[in-house]
Amino acid sequence: MTVEGAQRSSSWREYTDQGLSKVLAAALAAFVEKGYDGASIREIASRAGLSVPGLYHHYPSKQALLVGLTNVVMRDLLDRSRAAVSEAGPTPGARFDAVIESLLRFHMYRREQAFVASRETRSMEPESRQAYIALRDEQQEMLDDIVRDGVAAGHFRTPFPEDASRAVVTMCVAVSTWYREDGPLSPDELVERYLAIARSTVGASG
Repeated sequence: MTVEGAQRSSSWREYTDQGLSKVLAAALAAFVEKGYDGASIREIASRAGLSVPGLYHHYPSKQALLVGLTNVVMRDLLDRSRAAVSEAGPTPGARFDAVIESLLRFHMYRREQAFVASRETRSMEPESRQAYIALRDEQQEMLDDIVRDGVAAGHFRTPFPEDASRAVVTMCVAVSTWYREDGPLSPDELVERYLAIARSTVGASG
């Protein structure tokens, strides 16, 4: 079934807003424009319509803002991916397609959030970075398990399931660095094209 013909009421496909509080939305805008190091607390407070003490009431530091933002981003992605898998059915092929579509749509519609989370991992303090990476690894392991299941069941023919899975996730994540709403491909067209590439990468049959 093509994406155009698929059921579109699934909540994991819906992106009606940023999904952020006004404080985190202000931090996101500042981090996108100036980077973590270049953005100031005063500027973020101003964007949020708050005084600096008012902002500190919500988040005690710029580091806390970054951690709050990246946690929201990763938990949103994981929730959507789990919902996609739950709706997909039992076969590895269906679950694979669902996770890939979820990853692609997320990195289109949450492009700025995903880009900042990826770029500013370097700016996190060690404990926060470790927690963020654990969430990122959970997303990767979700697809790793599906690809291994597909190989075991004979649905996928790749001799390197973990490497193929990482390659596919990397391809999906990279969409956030170049996708534009006014580009030549609609979201559905991009999903169809990249699903074909992802299936080829894991050696999907049929």
